[in-house]
Amino acid sequence: MKKNQLLSVILLICASVSAQFTQKPLPYAYNALEPFIDAQTMEIHYSKHHAAYVKNLNTAIKGTDAEKMSINEIFSNASKLSPAIRNNAGGHFNHELFWSILTSEKNTKPSADLEKAINESFTNLDTLKVKLNKAATTRFGSGWAWLYVSQDGKLAICSTANQDNPLMDIAENKGNPILAIDVWEHAYYLKYQNKRTDYLTALWNIINWNEVSNNFAIATTKKKGQFDDWQELKNFHQVMSQTFHPSEEGNLKPIKERSGEMVLKADLLAKSTIPAPFNSKEVVQATKELATESKKLDAMIKAKASDAKIKSALEKLHDIFHKIIGLCSNEDNH
Repeated sequence: MKKNQLLSVILLICASVSAQFTQKPLPYAYNALEPFIDAQTMEIHYSKHHAAYVKNLNTAIKGTDAEKMSINEIFSNASKLSPAIRNNAGGHFNHELFWSILTSEKNTKPSADLEKAINESFTNLDTLKVKLNKAATTRFGSGWAWLYVSQDGKLAICSTANQDNPLMDIAENKGNPILAIDVWEHAYYLKYQNKRTDYLTALWNIINWNEVSNNFAIATTKKKGQFDDWQELKNFHQVMSQTFHPSEEGNLKPIKERSGEMVLKADLLAKSTIPAPFNSKEVVQATKELATESKKLDAMIKAKASDAKIKSALEKLHDIFHKIIGLCSNEDNH
């Protein structure tokens, strides 16, 4: 990597040390993808466009509920958040995925599992390329084309406008993206001008099928009955664990300080997309009950209720949480 490129990356990292969201260094030099993507486009795209999304995202979330959210939590609540948060969160995540699925390494290939899924959904890899190119070509204006794993576990193709993606609650086609193609003009205009089709054809020479295969493996790994299947449940569990266990020893300070955070995590959980293996009326009802009881506990703490009442309310929440765990798995060690 050239000296000025390295300095640029270091400055970007240092500028975002204190920010919640940060920009990862590129996994290759600006000129590594030539002649398919030129060095000047890569440098401007990464150090100007992507960097701006990260900076603007951290500015947009400051002082809002989203300040405590993970990127996936932001996507799960995109419809309820400001356009600035939605657009910049998408801009950050989408570019991180895009950089990761490009490589200077030649002749990478889909894994056996991914190749099998491609053949099942699209007949062969060439047909996949044609369909994905069509989705990218026909996306009016700026946006992205996606290869993603749908909620039924199948490979699918779609495109989204602007900086939206299939992880957002507003997405028409929901799922886990494993390959992203940027069709904003800043991604190709210096080299290809208005010839988007030429840019798309060139991209297939630098797709990192090793990384796409890894993304596919992660998206399709079945962990039915495992606590980690449901990120919002895991996030709530963290707050519950860090407040309930101290209360068992008579220390209510953690829950008194974090009851508002518990309300936020419970609300996100109740509004989240429940993984298919766990999705039942009983689980839906239990998550709603968890959100309701969290708000009651928070109100109780704000009203300076007795420690006995607070502890009792927290124990009730803990019981509801374990009811959800019991409905979702056979584990009982959380």
